[in-house]
Amino acid sequence: MLRTCVLDFGGNWDSHLPLIEFSYNNSYHSSIGCAPFEALYGRKCRSPICGTEVGDNRITGPELIQETTDKIAQIQQRLQATRRRQKSDADKRRKLLEFQVGDCVMLKVSPWKGVVRFGKKGKLAPQYVGPFEIVERIGPVAYRLRLPDELSGVHDRRSEELQALKSKSSDVVHNS
Repeated sequence: MLRTCVLDFGGNWDSHLPLIEFSYNNSYHSSIGCAPFEALYGRKCRSPICGTEVGDNRITGPELIQETTDKIAQIQQRLQATRRRQKSDADKRRKLLEFQVGDCVMLKVSPWKGVVRFGKKGKLAPQYVGPFEIVERIGPVAYRLRLPDELSGVHDRRSEELQALKSKSSDVVHNS
């Protein structure tokens, strides 16, 4: 995002940083379902209407409002373009994983701060455990696994959290 603004505004991009920040904090973020400002304060932000200096000239009144509105619109367009490009790049690398009932897969586990899992703590804990058998396909990307009692708190898993069984097992804890 910042790179595109540097390209747009050239050498004086840093003078537009408050507008860039304003635009970012008031743009819809799909991960939280609203703008960060709205998530933090529980309401939508009002547009900034105050005097700012551009170079040596002081802009006031309607010119300030128009220039600020134009810059915010330009920044929001760049944010949308950046989001689309990043999504497109991520989609190119994304591969759809499909498994069949009866396949054995490894289950991805994420480290929890301060929790010891499988004899190791934090980042040293294994990334995958298993192998576990798929007993049911619940949806297009969700599966039910046959898990031991100690993992009974684990619910149905999405395909992103599963990995096909591999011969290399340097980062795997095997189910016994």
